[in-house]
Amino acid sequence: MINGGIYTTIVYKKDMRSGITYAYDSKSHWDKEKQRSRSTQRLIGRVDPVTGEIVPTDGRNRKAKAKQPVKPSQDFSHKYYGATYLLTQLAVKTGLVQDLQACFGNLTDMILSIAEYLVLEPESTLYRFNHWQNMNVHPANQPISSQQSSDLFGHITEDQISNFFRRQSRRRIPDEYWAYDSTLISSYSQGLKQVRYGHNKEHDPLAQLNLLLVYGEQSGLPFYYRKLSGSIPDVKTVMKLLDDLEALDIDKTKLVMDRAFYSKANVDALLGQHLKFLIGIRTGIKLVRTNLLNHMEELHQFQNCDDNSGVYGTTVMTEWSYEQVRRYKQDTLQEKRRVYLHLYFNNDRHAEDVRVLDKRLGELYHELQTRQHLEAHAKDYAKFFEVKTTPKRGRQVTPKDETIKQAKQFCGYWALLTHEKMTASQALHIYRSKDIIEKGFGNIKDRLNGRRLLVSSEKSLNGKIFVQFIGLILVAGVNQVMHSKQLYRQYSLQQLLDRLDEVEQFTAPGRAPKVREVQADQAGIYDSFDIINPVSL
Repeated sequence: MINGGIYTTIVYKKDMRSGITYAYDSKSHWDKEKQRSRSTQRLIGRVDPVTGEIVPTDGRNRKAKAKQPVKPSQDFSHKYYGATYLLTQLAVKTGLVQDLQACFGNLTDMILSIAEYLVLEPESTLYRFNHWQNMNVHPANQPISSQQSSDLFGHITEDQISNFFRRQSRRRIPDEYWAYDSTLISSYSQGLKQVRYGHNKEHDPLAQLNLLLVYGEQSGLPFYYRKLSGSIPDVKTVMKLLDDLEALDIDKTKLVMDRAFYSKANVDALLGQHLKFLIGIRTGIKLVRTNLLNHMEELHQFQNCDDNSGVYGTTVMTEWSYEQVRRYKQDTLQEKRRVYLHLYFNNDRHAEDVRVLDKRLGELYHELQTRQHLEAHAKDYAKFFEVKTTPKRGRQVTPKDETIKQAKQFCGYWALLTHEKMTASQALHIYRSKDIIEKGFGNIKDRLNGRRLLVSSEKSLNGKIFVQFIGLILVAGVNQVMHSKQLYRQYSLQQLLDRLDEVEQFTAPGRAPKVREVQADQAGIYDSFDIINPVSL
């Protein structure tokens, strides 16, 4: 044996009691310190008496078993499925899924999952999403951690959003009007660039963001939004909208807007770009008052009254004094453009307008009498009252009766201005359809958890608003079908979604997920949406 060498041999030993021969792995090496050979043995098996082969054992005279691969445990489970199934199928039908996949790729399922959660859980915050996804089937079909949902908002880019707007606009009906309106959303963050202090209906002492939204008047679906500083008034946003639509290669625009967006500059801009529009216009404007006085008798003729609404309406073709500043020529173009003025009157509205005006005049009179002046009311004080102070009679507040009479003369009247020829009835129908905008804003604030912005970075803000916007498209799609199929006679929107949310999907080991049963009324809802019953899948 060479010093330091190791020799391996197999040693056989027979057990005298059992008669079984065992094989051992024997290793020998030279121990330099003790100057002698040392050996170790390890049992490796028993010898088969017939074949002479070594059969491996576990050391306890039992045949060793090969290790089997560990299979993941698969238990029976059931999750809520019916409502998310409806929303996902609706997203496919409207082209929403296809456009998201084209713009956002593998982020699509996460976007849809969070958007569906916002729709179905209007009272919950995003912090509850982890709990919800454990009990519901959703497009991502796998857990989305809080960190992943936060990262998602930051990964959504402006280029992707713009591309999505462009694709969605092409799916709208080509000749429909687009309703345009705005709302203010409050924010707790002080670090966002476009958040400014202002006033909203809730009188929040918080900074705010101005959110503009565009809906299809016939399709009932939103396809564009823009966020602006909360300090920018509505009337100044129209120019920015037109610039955005041009940048998105969206032409043949037809806009319907309320009178908050009216200004001569805005109408000039719409006419200058040859865009069709329908906009509310104040009765105090000279163009409207002149035409009202000239056509008031005609307006009140019985044939101009709509029996269903009780609204009198007539259309007057008139001229608009168009102005365009031409910087390249350093002059101002002035010319007359043909427009159509739609004039309306309603008896119920007249009574309400008179009541509101009298109440307003009473408040102004009391403020003047008690010297509790408000700077914001200074113009109305001067318009409706004359205030004199004399040594004998002291302070006297006298109403301007003629001015008040003229103001009441126009109570109950309103007007719309358009560049496209149509009847007064058609114009009123289009204008009233923009009520879906107001409902849309309500859905953003209340149902989609958008009344407060709880983000602290611009990227997260952009991403969160976009995902809420996707949820709004889904809500608008459900709302549109419910109106057309008269489902609101049986359900509210929340009741319909809750009823479908009772449909469950069951999973068993080794089998594909299945929906066991759908009740008759639930099947009827799917039929109304022209969506395949999930039991049939």
